[in-house]
Amino acid sequence: MDRFHAMRTFVRVVDSQGFSRAAQAMSLPRSSVTSLVKQLEAHLGFALLQRTTRSLSMTDRGEQYYRHCVQWLAELDAFEEQLRDTSSAPRGRVRVDMPGALAKVLIWPRLKDFQQRFPEIELILSLSDKPIDMVGEGVDCVIRSGQLPDSSLIAKPLGAVQWMTCAATTYLNSHGTPQTPEDLAQHQIINYQAALTGRPRAWQFQIEQQTRSMEFAGRLCVNDTEAYLHCVLEGLGLVQLTEFLLRPYLQSGRLREVLAAFRTPPTPVSVLFAQGRNLPQATRVFIDWLEELVERNPLFLQT
Repeated sequence: MDRFHAMRTFVRVVDSQGFSRAAQAMSLPRSSVTSLVKQLEAHLGFALLQRTTRSLSMTDRGEQYYRHCVQWLAELDAFEEQLRDTSSAPRGRVRVDMPGALAKVLIWPRLKDFQQRFPEIELILSLSDKPIDMVGEGVDCVIRSGQLPDSSLIAKPLGAVQWMTCAATTYLNSHGTPQTPEDLAQHQIINYQAALTGRPRAWQFQIEQQTRSMEFAGRLCVNDTEAYLHCVLEGLGLVQLTEFLLRPYLQSGRLREVLAAFRTPPTPVSVLFAQGRNLPQATRVFIDWLEELVERNPLFLQT
């Protein structure tokens, strides 16, 4: 048994959520994929997967082994890549997790440029702002904004974004304009459900040179940025959103910023990746490309 091949096969089965899809992705017969995983289980002396006619799941020890396989194989690939001729075109797969709002303004408009410059790099983009296990989920880098949790990850600053409080011009014409954060208690508030806590995200204001968090009762709470933006555009109330999403509507006059004197300092945006391992060339290239995008994008502030 080629143990490394068997390990890669096991990882692919888990990632593909099934033997058939893994076999298709690897261009192998399903029987070969099944046999490799069984040989690996026999070598280890314990089951990695629990199989039923309708589902496939990892055992407890299988989950531990999967996490280590992902890390070991990534480190091996990175080391082998370093030994190759660095003049060759970057190639490989990069798994990225980032908020959909950032992808909309930063990645999507320039994605064709990346594909043209690096045709041998495959990007797998997941859109979320939830905490993830990078090693366990096989993610190469994560893009996040705001205060980062303590972790073993390396955080590389990319830039910063400005948050604003705003409402539709039609709403303000009908309900008046708040002059202080406390005035928001008398207005229609649209809350945003935080992915980390599952609760409405606190509103942030700069008061007497200190950032103050405030919570307001609202009749509406959403957990999707596009829906949040749609609600404010429809005149349903006030929101706090990043300038890069609001700017087109502020410029057209459809939205108006309020409480500008109470803006908080810009919020940093960072790319996170695991430490203690050599970054694969494809991942390094993607991160460098991200830095280029932020530097050239006027919607992002330089840190």
